[in-house]
Amino acid sequence: MKALKLFAGPKAFEHIQRNGLRAEHIGVIPGAAGGPKGLILGPLDRFIFGEWLPQSDQPLDLVGASIGAWRMATACLNDSVHSLKKLEHDYIHQHYDVQPGQKRPSAKQVSDAFGASLQSFYGGRMEEVLNHPRYRLHVVTSHGKYLLNREHRVWTPLGYAVAYLTNLVSRPAMGAWLERIVFSASHAKLPFNTQDFKTQHLALTASNFMPAIQASCSIPFVLQAVHDIPNAPTGAYWDGGITDYHLHLNYHTTSTSPIVLYPHFQKAVVPGWLDKALKWRHASTPFLENVVLLAPNPEWVKSLPNGKLPDRSDFVTYGHNLSARVKVWSDAVSASQQLADEFALWLDEPDIALVEKL
Repeated sequence: MKALKLFAGPKAFEHIQRNGLRAEHIGVIPGAAGGPKGLILGPLDRFIFGEWLPQSDQPLDLVGASIGAWRMATACLNDSVHSLKKLEHDYIHQHYDVQPGQKRPSAKQVSDAFGASLQSFYGGRMEEVLNHPRYRLHVVTSHGKYLLNREHRVWTPLGYAVAYLTNLVSRPAMGAWLERIVFSASHAKLPFNTQDFKTQHLALTASNFMPAIQASCSIPFVLQAVHDIPNAPTGAYWDGGITDYHLHLNYHTTSTSPIVLYPHFQKAVVPGWLDKALKWRHASTPFLENVVLLAPNPEWVKSLPNGKLPDRSDFVTYGHNLSARVKVWSDAVSASQQLADEFALWLDEPDIALVEKL
């Protein structure tokens, strides 16, 4: 494999040695935050949900934050392959007209446009997601407390500064300012232990589906917070990646479906957004012992346009030149078909020698 790297926690590694990897072995699929980086996973998503998983019939838990929540919710739609392709197209072509005198669109402008796109995307189709016969969707959001309980031009930056300093001392201590609230469809139990961080678990319903998805994608200062989600604690809700950037969670699986399959855009599974610069929190832990992680080879990434994955800096780099950004992102996504092709070939003949320890 030249584009794809496979990593496995110790229990997952042993499982592949004994049994290979089949669709019925998968119990949980996480979808990380990461903005445009998640585009690189489009072909893998379409292969996994459109071709591979239909070979089995076990229930699966799909856990998502930010763009990962959007990906996982879309995978629950009846025509998941077409819808995942549409998600990719809509994300690549998003564009905001900057008002005179501004360098970038306002948070309100981005939030309003994103809310409208969600209505267009899921309007009239929420029941497909909420009542999927196999997939149980779990949407991760970050709920603000005290200084962060309402969005404010002064208190919000100050609250995030305090949360950052608190997180430096202890990740669980950050729960005093930001708690994890997970909205789950079909009243499903959480597929992970929550003792690592302050958590509330609520039902995902038709009345709170749109605001919960929008909240999970609402990057602070880029989009506005979503306030007062129905049937949930009052206050401000932000991007689920703040508390759970890459969903480094203590997953539960069953003996018949013991594997967490994690399509990701890098090897490291970073716990929270505020941990990005804290390299000592990027290492593997026992939480990942059942995880099989799929990630692009860093050497292959260098062959992509600009030698990197798409990311939010491209909005600034290309500014008003929408066509240039669309081409760069489209070329990167087209190249990432190689990730799906290599995974499909490996599944036909699972070679443990190609699996690295996570």
